[in-house]
Amino acid sequence: MSHPNHPEGFLRLVADAKKRIKEEDVQTTKKKLDAGEKMILVDTREESEWARGHIPNAVHLGKGIIERDIEKTIPDKSATIVLYCGGGFRSALAADNLQKMGYTNVISMDGGWRGWTEAGFPVIKD
Repeated sequence: MSHPNHPEGFLRLVADAKKRIKEEDVQTTKKKLDAGEKMILVDTREESEWARGHIPNAVHLGKGIIERDIEKTIPDKSATIVLYCGGGFRSALAADNLQKMGYTNVISMDGGWRGWTEAGFPVIKD
């Protein structure tokens, strides 16, 4: 796994997390949402990224606070939670941590916000 904008240590951490988590692409997430599948979409990006736009009906729990606030926000540890970030790296790390906290149905949306917007899927801009 290589990415020109990310340092090697970060990429190793992400690659390690990806061994333990479930991922799906943006098309799969969109199909499930369109079919009315019950899920909680969580945006793990920074406040400034969220403010520039996000996926409709998403909840914002930035990577810096998700572990601290997840149990208050989503107390049901069996809920289907789909996490996304800019491209799928930070959400993979968050998914790994939520699983360690006992959440059993966490998915990281590979491709993230970038993949979602490139596909032309709906977004909300405040």
